[in-house]
Amino acid sequence: MKKTLCIFLLLFISIHTYASYILIPMDAEGQKNHLKAYGVTYWTLDKQLKVKWLLNYRGGSFLLPDVAEIQRECQIRGVSFEVISDAKTEEILELISSPSQNMESVVLEKAPKVAVYSPKGNLPWDDAVTMVLSYAEIPYETIYDEEVLNDALVLYDWLHLHHEDFTGQYGKFYRTYKSAAWYIEEKKQAEELAEKLGYAKVSEQKLAVALKIRDYVVGGGFMFAMCSATDSFDIALSAEGVDICEPMFDGDASEPDYQSKIDYNKTFAFKDFILERNPNIYEFSSIDMTSTRQIPMLTDYFTLMDFSAKWDPIPTMLCQNHTALVKGFMGQTTAFTREEIKSNVLVMGENKTNGEAKYIHGIKGKGFFTFYGGHDPEDYTHKVGDPKTELELHPTSPGYRLILNNVLFPAAKKKKQKT
Repeated sequence: MKKTLCIFLLLFISIHTYASYILIPMDAEGQKNHLKAYGVTYWTLDKQLKVKWLLNYRGGSFLLPDVAEIQRECQIRGVSFEVISDAKTEEILELISSPSQNMESVVLEKAPKVAVYSPKGNLPWDDAVTMVLSYAEIPYETIYDEEVLNDALVLYDWLHLHHEDFTGQYGKFYRTYKSAAWYIEEKKQAEELAEKLGYAKVSEQKLAVALKIRDYVVGGGFMFAMCSATDSFDIALSAEGVDICEPMFDGDASEPDYQSKIDYNKTFAFKDFILERNPNIYEFSSIDMTSTRQIPMLTDYFTLMDFSAKWDPIPTMLCQNHTALVKGFMGQTTAFTREEIKSNVLVMGENKTNGEAKYIHGIKGKGFFTFYGGHDPEDYTHKVGDPKTELELHPTSPGYRLILNNVLFPAAKKKKQKT
């Protein structure tokens, strides 16, 4: 405790002794490790120091107090930084504040407490978010169904969901992997957990979890989902009270004509989708465009939308990058059918070839959610058993930057939104 207080005192003295600042540039030319730059920013916030996020200035740069410990962290982590004078800082902030510039300065106030929803046996490389959090050295805690159902979500500012199936159909892996040892074991463990928690079926337990997560967001939480957690979450909410699982998943037949009983009013992002009834087809519904998109890997890119930094700071924050053109990547849920996205949900990234949505954001109650299609931004067709991605080879990944934008988003100082 004494050591921590001494560090804070030194930081405080340093801030008031020097009138210079640390600029962490985030453009392509000025930054050699974009991903670890987020980690340094988080580390600074965790030391109770505020940071300014300079939206649309040199790729979404960060302005930090000039403290020797921060410089040292940048050097240790291989993050490019510039020490700039107070006069230069004022010049930059004046440029950003100009009405003629599509820029804004947003204050980041505190380090968000991060939770990753994941089975305890999953390794960090099973999930792109846990990989990039580990690489960027941003701390997180892993929680799963038992913790969620026991209201542990109130302890966290930010929640991530990845390749989870909230419908109770075990990821629709039945046709290809029903005889695989890992599939059989995971199904057995899921059924045992459901029984332990007092549910007759896995689908009922997963619905209860989805409802808890819904309430967390409505109450003011931040939820970020990728891959199958995006559409399976909404499908589970829409099918509340309706049995959509075939016998190989839950032991009894699905309800006749269950499609007509789907309630789209209960979803976060999607509407009018058609569920895939065939248990042998590796797909949940018409939301996902994986099987219909037919885009060659070499030309598979999506474009980030350009928003007004001063009038729409939230989507601007979430789209900060050193390029507007980002490599596409596949997943169980790769991209979203544009016509099946609700009108109040914002499309932040799209493939202009076929109009599919890759990256979307919305408000639910007092909270926010972001859905990002695909599994791993630097592994185009990640499959079961594939080796993990080595992020040391991709320190400037634009696709991974989008994930880290979302991690810092809850740190932003809340202010009244312009209308």
